[in-house]
Amino acid sequence: MSETKTPEAEKDEPNIRIVEDATCTFCGCVCDDMELTVDLDANRITKAKNACVLGRAWFLQHGIEDHPQAMIEGREVPLEEAMDEAARILHEAKFPITYGLSDSPCEAQRVAVAINDLVRGNIDTTTSVCHGPSGIAFQGVGESTSTLGEVKNRADLVIYWGGNPAESHPRHFTRYTVTPKGRYIPNGKKDRYVVLIDVRKTPSAPVADQLIRVKPGRDFELLWALRALVRGRDIDPDIEEITGVSREVLDELVERMKNCNFGVLFFGMGLTMTRGRHFNSGALLALATDLNKHTHFVAKPVRGHGNVTGADNVVSWQTGYPFGVNFHRGYPRFNPGEYTTVDLLARGDADAALMIATDPASNFPKHAIEHLKKIPVISLDAKPTYTSRQARVAFMVATYGINTGGTVYRMDDVPITLRPAFDSPFPTDEEVLTGIHTRLKKLRANGRKKAA
Repeated sequence: MSETKTPEAEKDEPNIRIVEDATCTFCGCVCDDMELTVDLDANRITKAKNACVLGRAWFLQHGIEDHPQAMIEGREVPLEEAMDEAARILHEAKFPITYGLSDSPCEAQRVAVAINDLVRGNIDTTTSVCHGPSGIAFQGVGESTSTLGEVKNRADLVIYWGGNPAESHPRHFTRYTVTPKGRYIPNGKKDRYVVLIDVRKTPSAPVADQLIRVKPGRDFELLWALRALVRGRDIDPDIEEITGVSREVLDELVERMKNCNFGVLFFGMGLTMTRGRHFNSGALLALATDLNKHTHFVAKPVRGHGNVTGADNVVSWQTGYPFGVNFHRGYPRFNPGEYTTVDLLARGDADAALMIATDPASNFPKHAIEHLKKIPVISLDAKPTYTSRQARVAFMVATYGINTGGTVYRMDDVPITLRPAFDSPFPTDEEVLTGIHTRLKKLRANGRKKAA
């Protein structure tokens, strides 16, 4: 006979919800095969099946904090009052800037662009401090691209350049590129050859069939040598002294690249944020183009934040440019180094800042942080940060992917819909930004009436 539970016993059991096919928004892999077990009574995720070590920490350490929805100068205020103050700051500023966006859904990013268009501000994403050089290279060179699904099903040669996925994107190897069995790669790792190119041996090295160590700051020279060899040109006989890589290794790699069925070049910040920057990214993208004369080759940056690719897409389709966009003249202008946030703050140009899901006060250069402390800051974040603590107006918002739905883009530009696990008492990024945008339109309209 089955045991009959008393009402008292039922009360002691947690109220459980299982969320299938949930999406992890911690990193750019945006894995959408999570199975989450949610304790609704405690408002907490207790299990995260299929998540990597980073994903588990992202899900299991997230809970609803006892924190005000909105504060002005450290004082708790109603949400409406905080929106009023944020709109007033942006309306009165002569050079307001917006930064972050990479940990917000696309729907909120779209409103942020509309706000900057309205106030003739400057909008920038975290791309400017990570794969910004890649964005510049895309415009100058172009990109041979594919989805991660195509890589899983077709790639028999995988090259990682300047990245360490074992620590930064643990499931990149196991879900897309190295071990998974694909339609045309039925034996998984046995059907693939993996090359890791870096300045040092990293935790990703054991996965690779070949580790090529390049001298620090010599990525561009190595890439140009590979391009020359692919094109059948001669190269400097002192190439090993210059790059740290022997001619024999280069010849072997070139033959392997030219004779594979489907090759892919994944590159990280070890390429984009070192000497050469966008020239490095451009050389790698051009190498992929050269190789397409011999076989099928693609190149993709390995992106960090959960929706940094979405931020680039949203800002691009709204303005024509991916980051560092200025509306001061009434139309979008793009000029990295002039309209990127670190540079604007370091020069002291900005007189107000809207920081969305980012914490520049903890990681920007000293001069930029010092200027940030001098101007009114509006912060939207799902947790207290250095930036939110010093902000004039601080909003605590719900966490995207855990408490809110919406759309994010995987690092290969594939859009993915979020499945929230449980509700939050805090507003969403989109709700707060929409409230600010609505108030700004009223302030602008009133200003025009007074001027008339």
